[in-house]
Amino acid sequence: MSGTSVIGLQWGDEAKGKVVDILTSQNDIVVRYQGGANAGHTVVADGKKYKLSLIPSGIFRPSVQCVIAGGVVLDPAMLLSEINTLREQGIAVGKNLMISDRAHVIFPWHKETDRMMNEMADKESLGTTMRGIGPCYSDKYGRSLAVRLGDLYRHNSRERLFDIATTKSEMFADVDMVDDFDEVAVEQIVDQYMGYAEQLKPYVADTTTYLLDAVESGKRLLFEGAQGSLLDIDHGTFPYVTSSNSSGVGVSGGSGVPGCHITKVVGILKAYTTRVGGGPFPTEQDNDIGQKIRDRGNEYGTVTKRPRRCGWFDAVATRYTTRLSGVSVLSIMLLDVLSTFDELQICTAYEINGQRTTNFPSHVDDLREVTPVYETHPGWQEDITRARSVADLPQNARNYINRIAELLNRPIGLISVGPDREQTINIDL
Repeated sequence: MSGTSVIGLQWGDEAKGKVVDILTSQNDIVVRYQGGANAGHTVVADGKKYKLSLIPSGIFRPSVQCVIAGGVVLDPAMLLSEINTLREQGIAVGKNLMISDRAHVIFPWHKETDRMMNEMADKESLGTTMRGIGPCYSDKYGRSLAVRLGDLYRHNSRERLFDIATTKSEMFADVDMVDDFDEVAVEQIVDQYMGYAEQLKPYVADTTTYLLDAVESGKRLLFEGAQGSLLDIDHGTFPYVTSSNSSGVGVSGGSGVPGCHITKVVGILKAYTTRVGGGPFPTEQDNDIGQKIRDRGNEYGTVTKRPRRCGWFDAVATRYTTRLSGVSVLSIMLLDVLSTFDELQICTAYEINGQRTTNFPSHVDDLREVTPVYETHPGWQEDITRARSVADLPQNARNYINRIAELLNRPIGLISVGPDREQTINIDL
């Protein structure tokens, strides 16, 4: 059967969780395949708000299997806390959650490295959440000091973990900015993580084989991306990016499922643009307009609570990520936030050093030199949160979203007019 992937097309925070929650009812398995606890997915159902970082948004549908695949970097303490919080909220978490034994494990030294590097950084922040994601991926590719979840169940796991922790302690010994990992701390870390492993053991499995068996047996898979395509480590606004392939190109690598099984790609975008942390942002409105968007959209990070930078919709950037991720249909989110604006702007091209282009620059320095070329569209004053069909939307709102679809050369499958499941116009998703 077919597989569907849900990909954010901007700098993250596009409300992917809501779309995954809606699509889950059409699928048997939901797969989270990259990133870590730096993600923040919010799902609102029946007036209740749920926040997730590691567990797939499909957890709210009891009949659906949720899988955390091998491309994810795992903070065991945060995952266990997330499981307990969901259970306290009445959400069942048991056999419906499966965690890859190939997922790499985040340790205290990864978070310390994150903090140290952030303090050493001058000028613009890279936007790290300080959760140890980047340093864990760095160890993954360095290999010798990396630990996968499945390693913690081997006969020599305690000794190997002690050796790695000791090596990290020695590496940090002469760094004043990092808390010391002395022998007592090393023993405590080993004991702590072996305890985490025991608690997580019922969920751990070879998810790669499980997913390959699933697609070959006709199961329907939904792949849930984290962050956004402009934060892709290889294809985003480097170095102001995340540490994994957050665009559509990362689905197969993170999950182990070949691309031939993915037949539909849903591109998620806000009706405007936001980003967190440093880096160029051509359509940013660091003014009253940006603040109005921030206030109306509650644009503060799910994980960090940091205020997001806000600006007009950038069709140049999203056209690039739409093509990069192989998007087949669009979901336009938070359209209701733009109600009450007299005018709206859409960036349709860039001017760089006097030259006009619709191509997204490959180098961040060129992106800094961009002057956005805008189209002006009339806004609307009506409250659209009760709209349940395109016909319910004001004409100016319809014109606005139709222009976005035209610029990106993709059809619209869904329009979100509020945070709740019911506040959705499902055209053809």
